[in-house]
Amino acid sequence: SSQLTTLLPEGTNLQDAAQGFKNLGQFVAAVHVSKNLGIPFEDLKAKMTGPDSVKLGKAIHDMKPEVNAKAEAKKANRQAKQDIKDSRSG
Repeated sequence: SSQLTTLLPEGTNLQDAAQGFKNLGQFVAAVHVSKNLGIPFEDLKAKMTGPDSVKLGKAIHDMKPEVNAKAEAKKANRQAKQDIKDSRSG
């Protein structure tokens, strides 16, 4: 969790930030995309958890159409899996 805190804007409460995501992996992947692509986390979260929620890849495409959304989503999911694995074994 301390690793995630460094990826979010200063003063962000992790519990609040994770609210609304379907699972931990989705939340952690969104945090990575936010950091990797410079997309404000709150904007990404709103796209993924709002009433018309979309998947990570679609949210990336909508917010940064110039990047390869599929590749970025895949990369973030890999990073999230690694973070979760590390936090469980650490």
